[in-house]
Amino acid sequence: MNIPPGISFLIKRLPQLLSPPAVAFLLIYLYRNSYLDNYGLGSARADHELSTLFIAIVYVLSFPAALTISVAYSAIANRIAAARMGAVMLPTPPFMDDPTPGGLLSLYRAIKGFKGGYPADGLEKRLNTIGPTFNMRVLFTDRVITFEPSHIKAILATQFEDFDKGQDTVSTLKSLLGSGVFAVDGELWKFHRSITRPFFTKDRITHFDIFDRHADVAIGKMKERFKEGYAVDFQDVVSRFTLDSATEFLFGHDIGTLSDPLPHPFFHASLSNDAGSPETQTFSARFSHAFNDAQASTAFRTRFGEMWPLIEFWKDKTKEKITPVHEFLEPIIKEGVRRVQASKARAREGEKEEETEIVLDHLVNYIQDPILLRDEILNLAVAGRDTTASLLTLTIYMLSQHPEILRRLREEILSTIGPSRRPTYDDMRDMKYLRAVLNETLRLYPVVPFNMRKSNKNTTLPPINPGDKPIFVPAGTRCIYSVFVMHRREDLWGPDALTFDPDRFLDHRLHKYLTPNPFIFLPFNAGPRICLGQQFAYNESSFFLVRLLQHFSTIELSEESQPPTSRPPKSWQEEGGIKATEKIMLRSHLTMYVAEGLWLKMGEAPAVEDI
Repeated sequence: MNIPPGISFLIKRLPQLLSPPAVAFLLIYLYRNSYLDNYGLGSARADHELSTLFIAIVYVLSFPAALTISVAYSAIANRIAAARMGAVMLPTPPFMDDPTPGGLLSLYRAIKGFKGGYPADGLEKRLNTIGPTFNMRVLFTDRVITFEPSHIKAILATQFEDFDKGQDTVSTLKSLLGSGVFAVDGELWKFHRSITRPFFTKDRITHFDIFDRHADVAIGKMKERFKEGYAVDFQDVVSRFTLDSATEFLFGHDIGTLSDPLPHPFFHASLSNDAGSPETQTFSARFSHAFNDAQASTAFRTRFGEMWPLIEFWKDKTKEKITPVHEFLEPIIKEGVRRVQASKARAREGEKEEETEIVLDHLVNYIQDPILLRDEILNLAVAGRDTTASLLTLTIYMLSQHPEILRRLREEILSTIGPSRRPTYDDMRDMKYLRAVLNETLRLYPVVPFNMRKSNKNTTLPPINPGDKPIFVPAGTRCIYSVFVMHRREDLWGPDALTFDPDRFLDHRLHKYLTPNPFIFLPFNAGPRICLGQQFAYNESSFFLVRLLQHFSTIELSEESQPPTSRPPKSWQEEGGIKATEKIMLRSHLTMYVAEGLWLKMGEAPAVEDI
């Protein structure tokens, strides 16, 4: 039986919901029976009848009264606990920043920013006025916000055992990621990580075979479109490239999204086979859209924490949107199980079997539950597609805005590899400027700009300044950390922190800022949950960039091809800083992306070039 999320939420909290009116009922009962007189608390007569209106008001007010008492009790208990631990409470924004009950204005701002603002809007101001770590109460609960390296280090690494995903995060992500590695804690997380690690700790040559096949198809599709005189949505192309590469890596064969026609700019949408209703879309287009929509729905609900079921009261929107993805995965998983069982049967008969290079076959040996197996595959597919697609999209966006950096990067590629040879792992390791370009993109546009943990007990964060007391964090507190803000702090990266300059990862600034404090740069997280696919993402991004820039020598942003709703508002230019220079609208679900695509035109490289 499928119980609506909102009903399930209320049922689980029935004792909490019934307690205030139950207490009100008891007080009214005592009053009516004159028991209060015995304690000197009133002069009611036993036969006194209270008005119906008065009783209704008492019942209604019992809820805010109970909430007020609970909040006050929690605040007092936290201050006592902090004092016992020799710690101080976190600073909070001034009352006038959000005078609404429960921080409703802050919640509204978060929702508005999710739909149309710039990432971390307003947080820089609080960094300068409150500090890099503060407590912002939303929906009457504590939310620690931090962009302080020492605090992020504590949360992710040195005090790892004090923080986990938390039950509300697990609940929020469950519809999308199920019980996969990114949505669980404890022993199940350790199990998932242990069985997937072998595929990400060595550089398999087959990865490069996969990258090469799909990169050739992607570049060929772009060349055809450019010859027609239209711009290309590069984000769409690399999302297909990474999805086809990820599905071949996971399943042994790809989903074939690159075989579908590319979309046209918005003013020629009628020409695109990708337009129209779901019934007229290709299967791969429906799959990709379901993938994206489910992630966006999940990201939206995170704003509400554990109360998200009240926003999706009658229907789990993420579960509905992810259904086409599940329908695609189920027959593939069944085939994988059949293949592994057949292989084991042949092995029992004495036939020698080669070690499989397919992740699904490897996982089937450890996971028998088909739902858990599907969840793990889906988690890896999300990571395999979105992280690299985001990095490639934003790297090319930066190259389109910095032609001198593009020219220098192509010089390194052509002098190291030439105009046509396939790059090797050693080639990419030797191209220092290529890695610096990727790192600088990850610094200004980290793939995961915001992330979260939850304290599982009363704990502390280290003091920001030597000699100060540690900072108290109550049990059950959501701790939101933003590498997006941290990566742009001038006090951590220097006065040119908002300038795109890959040389900062090569010159004296590397040793001045990053080497003594490596936790100021965390594009792949840190600690025990550091991204297993970090090297895979670097390899895939580097490989595709090399292949792309062997074929194209110029990159230009086609602003006229961008849908009007995806163009930055003029108000951004008045605000100054890097925001004033943006030519696209950034969005974030689980990862960073460009709203409605990155539309580009590219010029093919000449047959012979002087290096």
